[in-house]
Parts: sequence; C-alpha cells; structure tokens
Amino acid sequence: MKLFDESFDLKLPDADIRYHPNFLSKEEADIYFDHFIKNVPWRHDDIKIFGKTFPQPRLTALYGNNGKTYTYSNITMKPLGFDTELKGIKQKLEQKFQVVFSTCLLNLYRDGQDSNGWHSDDEKELGTNPTIASISLGEERFFHLKHKTNKELKQKILLEHGSLLLMQGSTQHFWQHQIPKTKRKVGKRVNLTFRLIH
Repeated sequence: MKLFDESFDLKLPDADIRYHPNFLSKEEADIYFDHFIKNVPWRHDDIKIFGKTFPQPRLTALYGNNGKTYTYSNITMKPLGFDTELKGIKQKLEQKFQVVFSTCLLNLYRDGQDSNGWHSDDEKELGTNPTIASISLGEERFFHLKHKTNKELKQKILLEHGSLLLMQGSTQHFWQHQIPKTKRKVGKRVNLTFRLIH
C-alpha cells in the first residue's frame, strides 16, 4: 500500500496537467464513492449537439457555495449547497494546491456506454486559465487528450479509483479531452470536477 501521494506531470506542450494516482486512500475513496452513489440527486438532462437534442450519456449534479449557475451544451444548472463530504474534499484540495474552488460538477458514468465527448472546460464563467481538479471514484476509465491544432499530439491515461487529475494554466485553450465509450464490461464511476465560477 502506498502511504504518500506520488504524482507526475504529463509533460504535454501548451498544458499544465498533473496526475496524482493516490490523492485519496482506498478506504477514503470507497467511502466517498458509496456516499455519492447513494445520496446525490442525480439528473439526466438533454444536450444539444449540432442542432439535435439527445439524452446526455451520463448523469450529473452541481454543488457550489456562491449560488452561481453553470451553463454548458445549452444546459444551465443551479448549484445545491456543498454537503459535508464535498466540503472535506474541497478543503483538502485547497490546502494542498493553494487554490480556491466555488463549484463541483459531478458526473456518474453508469456503465461503459456512458461517456463524455470531446470538449474543453473553457466556458466564460470559468475565466482565463481555469484550474480544474478532477477526482475519480469507482471504475477505472481512460481519459483521452488531443491538441486543438496539432493533430499529432494525443495522450491517454487510465484514471484510477481515488486519483486526481489537475489541469491548470493554458491547458483548456489548447487541449480537448473526453471519456469515450467502451465495450468492456465496467461498473459505475463517479467523477468530481472542482472549479471556480466567477
């Protein structure tokens, strides 16, 4: 068992992305996963892509402490107040990385057919060079990255239970990311994405 939080830089050009595989211990991650699966009021919204409307291929929820809404893909979400568990994770992130987060968008991937298509976290509410702290709980899924202008620049990383992927600096300007569908039989994954809504 690893007793400390090792981490490594993905070393991608035009990006500042660091992966912390052991940000939460297995025991912590197990408890949080069970809590969020059972207690979050998950919602299933429709999204509009190229003028067509589809059911979003995952469930979501928004929590925050400043009452500010978050809009993406023509979906506007009003935040619920942080619960004790989210407050605890938020505090740990803020203390370790000296950043402030106001909001957490949660995603529930129910199986391998749930996904998140290519996008950047570059909505105007996030401001310039946003810091996005993405925590994975439950089933491991591959996270794909591609550069917006240099098509040869690609990367993928397996996001593990209890891990943290921290994206900062100019990352969202130059890179897109996705969680693709998989034909493998996989269980549920909860993803917590902390950000600051201005």
